[in-house]
Amino acid sequence: QAQLVESGGGLVQAGGSLRLSCAASVRTFSMYTRGWFRQAPGKEREFVAVISGSGGTTYYADSVKGRFTISRDNGKNTVYMQLNSLKPEDTAVYYCAADHRPPNGYTGSYNSPSTYANWGQGTQVTVSS
Repeated sequence: QAQLVESGGGLVQAGGSLRLSCAASVRTFSMYTRGWFRQAPGKEREFVAVISGSGGTTYYADSVKGRFTISRDNGKNTVYMQLNSLKPEDTAVYYCAADHRPPNGYTGSYNSPSTYANWGQGTQVTVSS
């Protein structure tokens, strides 16, 4: 069964940086849209960023725009997210997701967890103040 595996989370001080990775176990995902979501305790899962299969289109949540950067290496079936200028409110479990459709900039459906059929197990990011 195809899998998405996140890594790179950890504990960092406010203002610090982390780089998350999401590796896919099958080459099929190499051209899938890939999204990052996060979920803090007691809160709903929220959209963070998405990248199209070619890497040519990206969207970000307003809360992370200018601080986080999503990228991908299709040769390695891996998507990355660079997290800079981290804040305590960025603390959450970060999940990677995949969808075979391109991100829809008109409907904004890319920011809904229900759009994605494939999910990883998550990686914890904790930002201390």
